[in-house]
Amino acid sequence: MIRCYITDRKSLPSEDALLATIARNLAAGVDWIQIREKDLSARELLALVRTVKALPMSSRATILVNGRTDVALAAGADGVHLPADSVPPQALRPAVPAEFLIGVSAHTVEEARQAEAEGADYVLFGPVFAPLSKHTNLPARGLGGLAEAVRSVRIPVIALGGITWKNVDECVTAGAKGIAGISLFQRD
Repeated sequence: MIRCYITDRKSLPSEDALLATIARNLAAGVDWIQIREKDLSARELLALVRTVKALPMSSRATILVNGRTDVALAAGADGVHLPADSVPPQALRPAVPAEFLIGVSAHTVEEARQAEAEGADYVLFGPVFAPLSKHTNLPARGLGGLAEAVRSVRIPVIALGGITWKNVDECVTAGAKGIAGISLFQRD
């Protein structure tokens, strides 16, 4: 099962706290870290990704950058995660290494199918449950919606939104190849 920590430094007291949280999750064996700091400039984001890549045990985790393929490539990250309304993955393929992961957010089964058709390597699907770290107008898709998304594509589907250690097994039983979250990994 893939465990993906999505960062949100604004909900932490400082950048040092963010780096400490990333290091703690790396030590705990998290599989993926998606650096999702949308408000940083390209230069600031590049510095953060490089700092994360230099942390002990970072070589054991897949490092993804949210929405910034240029920064991901410049920093030597393992991939990029694209919001649902981004350029299609197939448009990026000629510019990235073969092993570079491209993931897409999907909020509906149709978006999951579209992401796969456009060349995504995986889909973050949600919200499965009501999110814990932010407000959204999107309705929770539930375990049934997650299961339907899993059945509709051949690429891995990662469950997102309201994920807690109490409902992880339910997500996996519904077919998710992993779970992702902010609160799940940022809370001690």
